[in-house]
Amino acid sequence: MNIKSLVAVFVAVFLAELGDKTQLAVLGFASSGRSPLAVFVGASLALTATTLLAVLVGEHLALWIPLDLARRGGALLLIILGFILFFQ
Repeated sequence: MNIKSLVAVFVAVFLAELGDKTQLAVLGFASSGRSPLAVFVGASLALTATTLLAVLVGEHLALWIPLDLARRGGALLLIILGFILFFQ
């Protein structure tokens, strides 16, 4: 396992997840009096499952789409979503 990649992915995902809808949903469940352990395990399993799906899809997309095109497409998508959110 490449530790440098692990740390880079951890930091990027950790920062991206701070204050997003997922975290707010977990906060809501935890504050509603539900078992904190059940909320933690449920949220962890959900995030693990979605991450596994993203890794599997990304791995297969890499076989069909050139890396440069994927990076440019991802950047363009983020720019478009940023404009949509900004103007709403």
